[in-house]
Amino acid sequence: MSAIRIKTLIAGVATVGLALSLSACISVFPKAKPSGMYRFGTTPPAASKGPPGAMFGVLKAPTVFTRPSAGDRILTTAPGGEAAYVAGARWIAPASVQFDEALSRAFDADPGRARLIGRGEVAKAQMVLRLEVRTFEAAYVNGPKAAPEVIVQVRGVLSRTGDRALVGDQIFEAKVKAADNRVGPIVAAFDEANAKVIGDLVAWINAAGAGLPASE
Repeated sequence: MSAIRIKTLIAGVATVGLALSLSACISVFPKAKPSGMYRFGTTPPAASKGPPGAMFGVLKAPTVFTRPSAGDRILTTAPGGEAAYVAGARWIAPASVQFDEALSRAFDADPGRARLIGRGEVAKAQMVLRLEVRTFEAAYVNGPKAAPEVIVQVRGVLSRTGDRALVGDQIFEAKVKAADNRVGPIVAAFDEANAKVIGDLVAWINAAGAGLPASE
């Protein structure tokens, strides 16, 4: 057999061997343990009707969410300004999206006068709501091994659509300590704190609408 023929066979065998080794490596990756996916906003907030009267519309401006916690990673903080994300765990959707969805569900379920109006809807809005989520994190205030305290802080600003007069400007905050230093209890604390803040927001907006005419 000629030298050229032998070299060709060796090269072919090497190529097949490399392809097989690469395919073996690639097949390992799908077996890796996936990140846990979690959601919040499932706990319904306490309902509050507020003063009696006709329904009124509230147009919500895009929510401003603190950038480190707006995505799908679960933010934690520690004394001294240290921040980190929970390893192997993510929100099922960005936190900013889940927050807005929970707020919409709260308005839909609430028996009060305020009705959240989306952009493009025909109904007239008497108020504009601006929300700024300033804090949305699990704070390890007692050290890295203790259960953290979930903090949700939101600033709400209400103004009238007609004359743009300021109706209210208020900070809403909830702190809920997780039952344990594990992802499940931490997520449950996020859910509870978020429900508390949203419930207070909806009640505040209902009360602020006293005396407004009904939506057209």
